[in-house]
This record gives sequence, structure tokens and C-alpha cells, in this order.
Amino acid sequence: MQDQRGSVRRRTYLCGRIAFNNRCSTVDCIVRNLSHNGAMLEFAKPTRLLGEFDFHIVGKGESRHGRLIWRYGTRIGVVTDNAAVNPVVSLETERLVRKLKADRAALAGRLGGGREPA
Repeated sequence: MQDQRGSVRRRTYLCGRIAFNNRCSTVDCIVRNLSHNGAMLEFAKPTRLLGEFDFHIVGKGESRHGRLIWRYGTRIGVVTDNAAVNPVVSLETERLVRKLKADRAALAGRLGGGREPA
């Protein structure tokens, strides 16, 4: 079988987290190898991911957007956007932004529906 990777991947053993379903669902994984444009991820049990998703590499504080390329048992291969070119907001930041927007909307509601004074 010919290797079709665009760049060399280095072996890793990093904690990862996949976010899918509009970032409302997450599942933990291990990042087994990694390059600037791809990765192999391993899960505790077979996982039914489809298409595209975001994943966060916890130990590196790095988030990427990925697309499923292959699946074998509990492992999947993904191609990723180059993190330096197309960064993805981390899950923690996304959750904080959502909370702040909800808090702002609640406060605006208590202050009269958020309308600006005339």
C-alpha cells in the first residue's frame, strides 16, 4: 500500500477531544501521530464520526478542523487545515463566548429588551 500523506507525521501520545454536531457534542481520543496537515486519532471504542469536525489537542493547546479520510476499528485518519493558516477557536473559548452571549442577552432582557435609549 502506497503512503499518500502530503507530509511526514511524527508519533505522539497526546490527549485530544473531537467536537461535532455544531460543537455541541464531544468525544475524547488519543492523537497517535500528527503532522501539520493530518493526524491519526484513536478512541476507546469504535466511534461513528462522519465528514468534518473540529479537534483540540489538549497538551499543545491547539485546535484544528479535520475531515475523516479512513477508519479502521478504533482508529481514524484525518486531513486537517493547516493550523497556522486557518485557526479554529478552542472548545473552551467557544463555550466561554456562548456563555457570555447568553449572559449579555439575559442582562439586556432585564434592562428593557436591549433597546438603545432614544
